[in-house]
Amino acid sequence: MVCRLNLASRNFDKAAETLGCAAQVYLSGEFLRQVVESEGRAVTVAAVDGKLPTLWHATDCKALDKEGKPTKQSRVYLGSDGVMIPHVTDAEKRTRRKRVLAKRRQCGKKRQGLPRAKTGADQSFKEFKIVTYYDDLSEHRLVSVTRGNCEEAGRLMRRDAGRVGLDKADDKVGVVDGSEWIKNQIDRQSLPLDDVGLDFYHLSENVHKARRAVYGEADPKDEKAPGNVWVGRVLHAAKHEGYEKLRDELLEWKKGLRGAKKRKAGELLVNYVTDRREMILYPKFRELGRQIGSGPTESMCKATTQRIKGRGMRWDGDNAESIMALEAIDQSGTWAAYWEAMLPKAA
Repeated sequence: MVCRLNLASRNFDKAAETLGCAAQVYLSGEFLRQVVESEGRAVTVAAVDGKLPTLWHATDCKALDKEGKPTKQSRVYLGSDGVMIPHVTDAEKRTRRKRVLAKRRQCGKKRQGLPRAKTGADQSFKEFKIVTYYDDLSEHRLVSVTRGNCEEAGRLMRRDAGRVGLDKADDKVGVVDGSEWIKNQIDRQSLPLDDVGLDFYHLSENVHKARRAVYGEADPKDEKAPGNVWVGRVLHAAKHEGYEKLRDELLEWKKGLRGAKKRKAGELLVNYVTDRREMILYPKFRELGRQIGSGPTESMCKATTQRIKGRGMRWDGDNAESIMALEAIDQSGTWAAYWEAMLPKAA
């Protein structure tokens, strides 16, 4: 109950107050924090030990056709992304400790010594990695988080692929934002994906960035604005005709650019597209009924960080990871199964 109430609270003090009202169990916000973070670390350990429950298999994930109707085949998607998490810096920790010591001296009473200071982060924000597997209908989902590096995220991809039996799916698809580290880890971990596609939103984002540099700002509703007309033509070529047509469209457009700033914007967009040529598979994806957007992954980035990105919040990396681990099992639909499996052992 403590962990559940914490997920829906703004802070630990509020969660403690709600716990008292809901269950007549009265804890301080600090003690509740210790309980929640300890249980979050237990989830992380259970994941490493292979003890987290998985309630679905790749063969349960029905694929949709291009008209959105279920087929007899199964399909599983892989998504991954990085999210920035606010951290307590070492300087902030030293400042906080000085304030506490000053208050203790003013108290005039002999107090128990403070525990050894924990080293803070060297930066205010650190990147965590999210890995998720899901299906067309969003009925099945498996979410994992790590504060480790790219290699650790790659190991999560492979571990969770085994948990859901990815190789047993008829269609295995990656939809990612095109980051090099994601593509590299998919290759290094030898994940059995049939195709890896570039999220259409990220392609669109880069096209619009070039549009602003070349044509300037324009009202998105003005369909006759030169920049909007160009964006529509480029994205239509990508979605309906594929990489070759998109590349030809961009090269022809780049020839007519004048000015160093505009030429640079054109070059950046062409390089972005050509570097991801093997991922621009929108006509194929649409014909097979596959998704071309990474919305399910983006939603997990928001869900797993909602509790730890409140105003003024700063975290130690391990504590932030423990809070996100609890949210991950909730988003994976295994919350009840996890507690049913683990609570008898703690009794």
